[in-house]
Amino acid sequence: MTAILPLHRDAAAALGIADALVARAGAERREGRTVGEALAALGATEAGAYARALAERAGLPFAAAPAALPGRDLLAPLPMPFARRHLILPLAREEDGLVVAVADPSALAALDDLRFLYRAPIRPVVVPEAALRDAITRAYDGAARSAVDTMDATLDRVAQELDEPPDLLEAGDDAPAIRLVNALLTEAVKAGASDIHVEPYERTTAVRFRVDGLLRDVLSPPARLHPTIVSRVKIMAGLDIAERRLPQDGRIRLRVAGRDVDVRVSVVPTAPGERVVLRLLDRAAMLLGLADLGLAPDNAFRLDGLLARNHGLVLVTGPTGSGKTTTLYAALQRLHTGERNIVTIEDPVEYQLRGIAQMQVNPRIDLTFASGLRAVLRQDPDVILVGEIRDRETVEIAMQAALTGHLVFSTLHTNDAPSAVTRLLDMGVEPFLIASSLLGVVAQRLVRRRCEACGAEAAHECGACAGSGYRGRMAIHEMLLVDDRVRALVMERSDAAAIRRHAAAAGMASMRDDGLAKAALGLTTAAEVLRVAGVEG
Repeated sequence: MTAILPLHRDAAAALGIADALVARAGAERREGRTVGEALAALGATEAGAYARALAERAGLPFAAAPAALPGRDLLAPLPMPFARRHLILPLAREEDGLVVAVADPSALAALDDLRFLYRAPIRPVVVPEAALRDAITRAYDGAARSAVDTMDATLDRVAQELDEPPDLLEAGDDAPAIRLVNALLTEAVKAGASDIHVEPYERTTAVRFRVDGLLRDVLSPPARLHPTIVSRVKIMAGLDIAERRLPQDGRIRLRVAGRDVDVRVSVVPTAPGERVVLRLLDRAAMLLGLADLGLAPDNAFRLDGLLARNHGLVLVTGPTGSGKTTTLYAALQRLHTGERNIVTIEDPVEYQLRGIAQMQVNPRIDLTFASGLRAVLRQDPDVILVGEIRDRETVEIAMQAALTGHLVFSTLHTNDAPSAVTRLLDMGVEPFLIASSLLGVVAQRLVRRRCEACGAEAAHECGACAGSGYRGRMAIHEMLLVDDRVRALVMERSDAAAIRRHAAAAGMASMRDDGLAKAALGLTTAAEVLRVAGVEG
């Protein structure tokens, strides 16, 4: 039985907002998005609010996500294209009818088709579009045998077909290699993996997926298959398959289960052979609104204040893969109202934002962040995004731009928000320049979400999270606002500890505190927060 949540008292307000914005969402709808997705992209509603409101209007139960996926027998009569097109999924047969998850309760024709197909009364449950789309994909994946799940059993046969040829140029179009690599890419996307690692060893090759920030073993083909796998990946990424001595970088565009995915390919030579890492960037998952970032109310209020400024520098800090670009893109979408000229300088341009000018750096032709920023300043920008601050020249140009009437965003690699100030000082930036241009610093990390299907209590039995108790990730933040006291500390070249003490006294919650607050709400766990943010504040 699907877990039914109580209806939200303010759901009608969300529906009223949605009705008022349907016309504005017209452009988004013409791009193939549903109404709920279009409104979420416009920042009009929080995730699930539109679906909750539809449920309340129709007098139907609402569920944030199906608690359990249907079995093969229940799915057999219903083709997957029909389920995906109409966003409809049968969940369970019960005495009083068939429980069916729907995104739009007004889809009467589709419900009638199910009533005829299953010869049973229909009991609709409204589920948000994104959650239902994901459930449909996972349900049909479970009903059909997974290519990777069965790959170990058929690996010997594949190995016989893939006897290593003397010339790798002859192996590029070999059908088994194509099937193997395609299956790995498909399963990685379906599993929500952010990276695929293909690592050569003396006798075997290790294939691992990074899911929710942690690596997990997927496949161990014999070492003789490794050159052919690498060759196939190189061909897909447009790389030189004959070059095995130098690192190479490439890119693959994929469409899997209706989702556009960019794959960044990195190949480096190691002693046993070439090591390949493929980074998967889901275009739909990347473009979140500010309401979807999981900001605590105080931090959301502070960030809104920073976005309301006309000039100054805002930094987002954290390690690689901590969601900094996602946060910056969400901020740009909030500022993109058609009244501002927004220009970005990125390395690389991860996703194209409609109506925003995006420039990709290219050091080979001396197009760096610094030189690109100089050129952008001649384009009459209102808002500038510099993908990353890597050197003193770039940060000083960015700060000069912030002082001359531009709102500038960028990223920096530091462990926390106060350390960003000392990092700038270490780069040789003059204290007066930092004090007069820096508005605030957002530091963040990603923690795993508790699995909604099992709640981590019965993780070992849950197929949705593969027994881990977690599915998906969310950000934890800390936000430093630069006030007069912080400026004085900067001028005194004070260390990060002094800045942190003042910020804490002024109301800044640390990332650990933000994470523990979310753990108390059941969104993650204290153990996960301590794993990511550490035991010290």
